Amino acid sequence: MADANIGCEANGSFKEAVCLDAGRVFDSCCDRDCLEDLRVYFSEAGQSVINEAVSIKIKSAEIVYTLIDVEPVNLNRGCYSSDITFFFLITLDVYTAGSSCPTEVRGISLYNKKAVLYGGEGNVRTFSSDNPAENCPDLCGRRKSGAPRCVVQAVDPIALSSRIGVTSPIFDNVGLIPECITEYIGGDVISDLPDGSPAVFVTLGLFTIVQLVRNVQVLVPVYDYCIPEKHCDCNIDRPCDVFRQIQFPTEDFFPTGGGNCGCGCK
Repeated sequence: MADANIGCEANGSFKEAVCLDAGRVFDSCCDRDCLEDLRVYFSEAGQSVINEAVSIKIKSAEIVYTLIDVEPVNLNRGCYSSDITFFFLITLDVYTAGSSCPTEVRGISLYNKKAVLYGGEGNVRTFSSDNPAENCPDLCGRRKSGAPRCVVQAVDPIALSSRIGVTSPIFDNVGLIPECITEYIGGDVISDLPDGSPAVFVTLGLFTIVQLVRNVQVLVPVYDYCIPEKHCDCNIDRPCDVFRQIQFPTEDFFPTGGGNCGCGCK
């Protein structure tokens, strides 16, 4: 929690105690996952380009959506299992025979992650006027009573590699991809390709933090209201003036030595 005195004109004397409703993190974990050979799914137009591909190169990967489901763990009170499905938008440069310029193709890839954390115990149902739709089970489904809120933080994955392979009879649950995700690739995902059809597989590096949060009421001391001391500055400097304020990049011209890559190479 931030210090109430930061940026405030307070005399340091205790004024009153107030009750705040805040989200308390009961448990959290961080993880790094190397996601090897994730299948990339394309629209009909994108798959037609992949069918003619000679080589591919991955340009970028970004998280566009997550589905999160929280369920209590049986025989372990207070613990909850968070099932998280990540949806990645994969952008590729596809090289076809007879063409020197690549074609940019976008596809969708999925990854499911599970985390078991302690979330405390509670049996209350919470309703809020901020979002009336949450009060109607017919609109959004019934919220699980007493379950904590799962918060997932992640940076866009690191694109490590990509390759062309072929489809296999292994079951892929592409029916989970919402329509709002398929809009990124310009159409519905093609999932009924015959075995042996060209397919793209990518390897991504993913960093995540998973938290289980509950709203709790806490009593905190209040010293005074926080009045901003900084004045709004609407002046727009000239580009050259901004450039002159940037520190000279000495390390770019003269890299420091003595580092150790830790690879054990002789």
